[in-house]
Amino acid sequence: MSVPAAYIGVIIIWSTTPLAIQWSSVGAGFLFAVLGRMVLGMFVCLLLVAVLRGRLSWHRAARNTYLAATLGIFGTMLCIYWGAQFIPSGLISVVYGLMPVLTGIIAAPLLAERSFTVGRVTAMLLGVTGLAVIFGSSVTLGAHAAYGIGAVLVGVTLHALGTVLIKRIDANVSALEVTTGALILAVPLFLATWLIFDGTLPKDVPVRAVASIVYLGVFGSVIGFVLYFYVLRRISAGSTALITLIAPVSALWIGHGFNNEPLTRDIVVGTSLILAALVSYNWGDRWSGRVLGADSSAPGTFDRTDRQRDG
Repeated sequence: MSVPAAYIGVIIIWSTTPLAIQWSSVGAGFLFAVLGRMVLGMFVCLLLVAVLRGRLSWHRAARNTYLAATLGIFGTMLCIYWGAQFIPSGLISVVYGLMPVLTGIIAAPLLAERSFTVGRVTAMLLGVTGLAVIFGSSVTLGAHAAYGIGAVLVGVTLHALGTVLIKRIDANVSALEVTTGALILAVPLFLATWLIFDGTLPKDVPVRAVASIVYLGVFGSVIGFVLYFYVLRRISAGSTALITLIAPVSALWIGHGFNNEPLTRDIVVGTSLILAALVSYNWGDRWSGRVLGADSSAPGTFDRTDRQRDG
């Protein structure tokens, strides 16, 4: 599979995920919604493994990879679903936009990546500023919103840590195996959490909620994660985290088309800043190297070395 194609696929799925999360929780409760999503995703993954690979790898490096991925799936999803009760889906995307910064900070000591070059630091600042401009003027903070933002921020941090750990372990397992192994470990945790804090089967779940759970179970939990881990194995952790800067922009247009959300001047300005961040992330170090007369260029998101890595 083409790495850029997989990259774009992740962006599309992640752009629609925040709104689908909120829809899936209406009438079902957030714990049942996330449990239903993960159970469905696990069975789809097991079916794919049986058809395509025959069995799942369980050597030591594979198990460690599954544990690292479980940190991202269980910890992140639980925080996101809980926080989505208190904040709009757009704000979830905003907070998730901090992931490149958090990933870069964690990757610097653990992976010895050049996460703080001039171009990449500029890109991070431009991206975060753009996201703040897009949503900042329309968000009124309150006690409940603060809880939601805090929960999503914790989830983003766990996702960033899991991303870096997977990259550090660098196990020879496929993206499908990583997703399946992580879901096998995460589903019992979700089930236990639902039994402890809820344990009640919902009644009269709206069709839109059911459709959202199915969509998230198949695309959000299987196809999205498989594509994400596929991309993660072939490009740097910081480049992978850049997806979370692009997805909120796409989510804006999805919200505009399906929920009649306005496209204001702030949105246009914020979008422009994010596009500038993408340019800086990919070519900023190369340009600064030419200006300074030094070879400080950093590899692009889809450079030849990344495409050839792991076959």
